[in-house]
Amino acid sequence: MKRHHESPARDTAASEGDAALAGPAIRTFERIADRWKLSGTERERVLGMTHSKYHRVKSNPDRATLLPDTLERVSHVFGIFKALQVLFPDSVRADEWIDRPSRRLGGATARSRLTSGRFTDLVDLRHYLDAARGW
Repeated sequence: MKRHHESPARDTAASEGDAALAGPAIRTFERIADRWKLSGTERERVLGMTHSKYHRVKSNPDRATLLPDTLERVSHVFGIFKALQVLFPDSVRADEWIDRPSRRLGGATARSRLTSGRFTDLVDLRHYLDAARGW
């Protein structure tokens, strides 16, 4: 079976679109991470990045190129953040929730799931919170 390849013009358009998302995505991620008091190492794990890659991206987000996996991770963080804002209208309580042990998480905290480095933990946490808010 013959495989069809995308044209270079289409590949360029996709990468330009991703590049346009990188700056706003990283800046917003950093604001959320600040609110959750995530350490640098925790931020690297959430994004699935090495230490050096994270610091390159953080120091110049508008020139960063993010892999699709990283954009998906950031999207899940945004969804988790939004779900918490809906579930807990008090923003302090919403932000502190990630450090409270949860029976649903086997007594662990959401922070431990967020910062495990596993993509599936981000997805599971988002699904849990979306279900809790009735989505």
